Amino acid sequence: MTTALLDDPHAAYAALRAAGRAHQVTLPDGSPVWVLTRYADVRAGLADPRLSLNKRHGTGDWGGFKLPPALDANLLNMDAPDHTRIRRLVAPAFSARRVEALRPRVAALAAGLLSRHPADLIAGYAVPLAVTVICDLLGVPDADRPHLRTVTAGMLSGATEPVAAFETYLRGLIAAKRAEPADDLITAMIAARDEDDRLSEDELTSLAFLTLLAGYENSVNLIGNCILLLLQRPQLVAEVRADPQLCRAAVEETLRYEPPAILALRRFARERLAYGEVTIPAGATVLLSLAAANRDPAAVDDPDEFRLRVPPAPHVGLGHGPHYCFGAALALLSAEVAVGTLLEQFPQVTLADPGAPPAWRHSIRTRALSELPVVLTS
Repeated sequence: MTTALLDDPHAAYAALRAAGRAHQVTLPDGSPVWVLTRYADVRAGLADPRLSLNKRHGTGDWGGFKLPPALDANLLNMDAPDHTRIRRLVAPAFSARRVEALRPRVAALAAGLLSRHPADLIAGYAVPLAVTVICDLLGVPDADRPHLRTVTAGMLSGATEPVAAFETYLRGLIAAKRAEPADDLITAMIAARDEDDRLSEDELTSLAFLTLLAGYENSVNLIGNCILLLLQRPQLVAEVRADPQLCRAAVEETLRYEPPAILALRRFARERLAYGEVTIPAGATVLLSLAAANRDPAAVDDPDEFRLRVPPAPHVGLGHGPHYCFGAALALLSAEVAVGTLLEQFPQVTLADPGAPPAWRHSIRTRALSELPVVLTS
């Protein structure tokens, strides 16, 4: 089943979804996990306090980076009340009002990148756009950004060496901001640590780490996936160009149809959990398939059809409940602006080879393009 999930995740998850509510599968590293695939179960599971993010509740662990303490004390490993306390510190920076104020800056960045006529819209457009937006927000100096992009890309490829480099860089950045505070999110985090004592030093470093990494990866993949899905459907491109307000509908539909995260972060059962006739034992690792839930015919009409749905179809592409993506507003705006600017500047943009299969990265965790070659025609 793991091979099927890598080769064709949607078909594999459709088979699991039809066969039952919960299934035990073995991951590539040999770890046994339980997977939920139906929309009702996944949505409920995302907000179920019996499914913990704290590793102390698990008898095993799954995947992800093996992080040092300074990077591991992050929101992806926490339940309330620690999760609530830390999330409240960063939430104001990602409010809908503050993010909307960034629209002119994001639009200018997108236009500038497209003026270079990038042949690959991942490396030449989505990546530098996402990196610049999140680095602006956090206050990462311009001179540091190439190094940070290299380290981040290395971590996302699965390499272990960049982890130490990332920690070293963040410690240096925090020290520099302590010495010379600025009007940015890192400085605000430091104030919460030093003045109000609402963060430990590891929590401070981990929060900066998570904000950078998640802000980078989710935005890049959402932008790339949305552009690909539209360019595969020229009629939809025409509709969006005729009514730019449909850009948001295209982004929302991408989150449903091809979400950047195939799986929510692993959780651990605090107690025995029953899903129909299946019982998941306490301590087991549980994976909630966002991709499977979003294509559940019990929740969405014609779930395997990508179309501009207004209002959006139900989806859990950005999670649900207390762990809903705290950077959702920024990811949505960045993707909306990126897609809209592309179609405005290059109304005849096409895929470089429409018949070629998409260059999906081989992962059970994310749905991400390694490249997106295009022909930019005005």
